Amino acid sequence: MQTAVVMKRHMPELEQLLGKLPDVRTRARYDVRELAMAVIVMFLNFRGSRNNADNTARRSNYRRNIERIFGMQLPDMDTADRLMKLLEPQELEMVKQQIVSLLIKRKVLKKFRVFDLYYNVAIDGTGLHSYRYEPYPECPFKESKNGKIVWTTLVLEAKIVCPNGFSISIATEWIRNPKDKKFDKQDCELKAFVRLSEKIKKLYPRLPVCITADGLYPNQRVFKICEDHNWKFVITLKYGNLKSVWTEIALLRRISKANIKLEKQKIQSSNQIFENYQAYQNIEYKSFSLNVIELKTYSVSVKTKNKHSENNFAHVSNFEISKHTIEQISSAGRLRWKIENEGFNEQKNGGYKLTHKYSRNSFTATQNYYQCLQIAHIINQLAYKCLEIKAKLKANDTLKSNIEMMIAQLMLTDFHQNDFIQNIENNAKQLRY
Repeated sequence: MQTAVVMKRHMPELEQLLGKLPDVRTRARYDVRELAMAVIVMFLNFRGSRNNADNTARRSNYRRNIERIFGMQLPDMDTADRLMKLLEPQELEMVKQQIVSLLIKRKVLKKFRVFDLYYNVAIDGTGLHSYRYEPYPECPFKESKNGKIVWTTLVLEAKIVCPNGFSISIATEWIRNPKDKKFDKQDCELKAFVRLSEKIKKLYPRLPVCITADGLYPNQRVFKICEDHNWKFVITLKYGNLKSVWTEIALLRRISKANIKLEKQKIQSSNQIFENYQAYQNIEYKSFSLNVIELKTYSVSVKTKNKHSENNFAHVSNFEISKHTIEQISSAGRLRWKIENEGFNEQKNGGYKLTHKYSRNSFTATQNYYQCLQIAHIINQLAYKCLEIKAKLKANDTLKSNIEMMIAQLMLTDFHQNDFIQNIENNAKQLRY
């Protein structure tokens, strides 16, 4: 089982970390580590709901094999749910933080850094669940013109994103209104970013960070936060945002004063890709000196010579730009898409069922299920993006189909513990990314 191999190699401390979670129950049949691991296993194996996880556990050898693999009992999900409703959410987030810190310390993500130094941290928000009733007092809501109100659970995420597809959660901030309901404006993504940035700095005080974000984020407050935390940033700059910056760029264009220009060509599949970069440096905005990169790309079919797939990108950054760095800085900004595709989209539609209401009446439980999902997603990424596994997978295989085959194996095979553990230890030595 590849997830067990990853845990043996990269996070053998996970069981110990889960065992340190505070036990807030009055009666305890299972260890707290067993209850937390049961939820993580539900997400690891794409069960999609507590009911489906329980139904799977009752079939053939599944429960016995899971207990052998992880060395602990597998409780039913209603029992695990009681812990999710009682446990303070920051406890599981700290487990996630310690896992990420171990990966950084063990240099798993080292080769993917920007300029071999900065971890590319993408910021983005998403909606999880919608309700026709108020599920908890702080839940944000929208009222339509006809008076109907829809409440939505919203979350802001910070994930380390990498060119190989890694999208690893490092910190989470929930978008929620004050409990007393005395507010002029509801909480929003930019307000939550202020809190999230403080959390990142607290959890990872010495981490070299490069913030990448969408067109909502180029503003004075975000620039100041990055400056205060000594962070770099490469943020999408939409045409029309920071009007004084675009006005100066328009002036520089008229007099052909782009500081840096670079043209690149490459062959990709059956297309020739053309990339035209332009950079404008030291543009004054408020008290900040900003640099802007524009990239225009298009492809030409090698066979037909037809031109297609034209795209334009613009990013604002505090990186110093040269002909040697312009391509990597632009690429770092465009990696922001990983948090949407390999991050939220995979978690919503790839088997994790992020939008499923694992607990309908407890916001505490919702937060805890979310953190367990993030931990499972980290483990599965490490398992299925390693070079050995990717080489074995067929071109038309999906992660979901492979996990279903693994579930079948867990049901139909009776693992012998000693041989299985030895096999895990042998395979753990071979993981490469």
